Amino acid sequence: MKTTTSISDKINADPDRYRADTDWDTDAIVRRRETYYAASQRAFVPYSTPLIFKRGQDQYLWDEQGNQYLDCLSQNLCVSIGYNNPAVTRAVQQQAEAIQHCTTMFFHPVPAHLAEELTAKFPASEDWVVHFTNSGAEAIDFALLLARSHTGNNDVLSLHNAYHGATFGAQSVTGISGFRHNISLLNGIQFVANPDQYRGIHGPGLQPYLDDIDRAIRYGTPGQIAGMFIEPIQGYGGIVATPPGYLAGAFERVRAAGGICIVDEVQSGFGRTGKNYWAFLADDVIPDVVVLAKGIGNGYPLGAVVAKRHIAEAMADKFYFNTYGANPVSCAAGRAVLRVIDECNLIENANQVGTALLNVLKKMQQRYDIIGDVRGTGLMMAAELVRDRQSKTPAPEEMHQLFQFTRKHGLVASKSGANKNVLRICPPLCIQMEDVPFFEEAIDASFKDLYADNASL
Repeated sequence: MKTTTSISDKINADPDRYRADTDWDTDAIVRRRETYYAASQRAFVPYSTPLIFKRGQDQYLWDEQGNQYLDCLSQNLCVSIGYNNPAVTRAVQQQAEAIQHCTTMFFHPVPAHLAEELTAKFPASEDWVVHFTNSGAEAIDFALLLARSHTGNNDVLSLHNAYHGATFGAQSVTGISGFRHNISLLNGIQFVANPDQYRGIHGPGLQPYLDDIDRAIRYGTPGQIAGMFIEPIQGYGGIVATPPGYLAGAFERVRAAGGICIVDEVQSGFGRTGKNYWAFLADDVIPDVVVLAKGIGNGYPLGAVVAKRHIAEAMADKFYFNTYGANPVSCAAGRAVLRVIDECNLIENANQVGTALLNVLKKMQQRYDIIGDVRGTGLMMAAELVRDRQSKTPAPEEMHQLFQFTRKHGLVASKSGANKNVLRICPPLCIQMEDVPFFEEAIDASFKDLYADNASL
């Protein structure tokens, strides 16, 4: 059935009438944002002057003035396989031309295909199912609700220095004060020391951090817990990896207390570590629930909670959905992401190029005393700035200066960590070995500028 004159007929008869113009004047862009954005959305501006992007291609970005940058942040790790990736673009265009949205009360094959293809990336010994969300923070919220629903317990453990999102629930399990608002958040959250082998409160080692979990359960809970959230590699926290054996030891303790083990792979997943699809596989463990987002859609809004079927069944009797979760356009992008990672060998590429970039950072550490630690794996790495290598006193002001210089020399990076003294380097998985010399030149020039501006260094 078709109406005599549809709205599409009207638009196609005069398409220019419905096209919205975009004003690319720098001052106008800044003015509109300052005028019409809420304070909560204006606050997250890392550079001293705004950086305005007009286009991107693969691992490169261009601002509104035409300046080119090597992207070493991937839009906070969202653009996993590169800007304007033709496989993603075609998949999105084809799906958008068919139907833009199909709520989960109706059936559509594309999200179901993605769920099948995602679960195939997980250990075959378990029966996995998927709940799609709009974002990683929503996925964390769902995982929190699932843990409490499945176990019937309330208390949840999380790590100091963890970042899980900014929604009410995700913020409650985030262990960095800068991301926690000055209000009462969810109850029943216990924080334990993160096993940071550079800056952890117990120093290097494993057992003292596992003992902290025992103490938290014994003294801060009824003895039974709903679960524990762990990032295998803390992202916003400054690329802090759990040491070998920590996940296994934590999982043992959590399960003994009746809880489930929830791994947050929002930043570390989809091959970014250069070893496996998921960072938790490096510790030879199997979580009960895995939270995914960011790189899953290469910039299109999508998140997912992958859970063991018997755990997910706890939500069977209650109505729960996210409005745009399982959106077919975003899921089409997600399917393309998986294929490009596999067919273009991007996990191996992350390993090779990431190793080369990490070696550059280690070379800088030998050259510049302000770098206290260099760490990372694959395309997830960091350099931590300190005023003194012995005391490890953080150097946030110097980090802010260095951050501005990296932009000047054509890099887009990130300053992160609870002390804002960590240079975070996380390029798209498609970055090439040919980019390494430019990266080295730019990062070296940035440190030279930092030293030139600080006579005391």
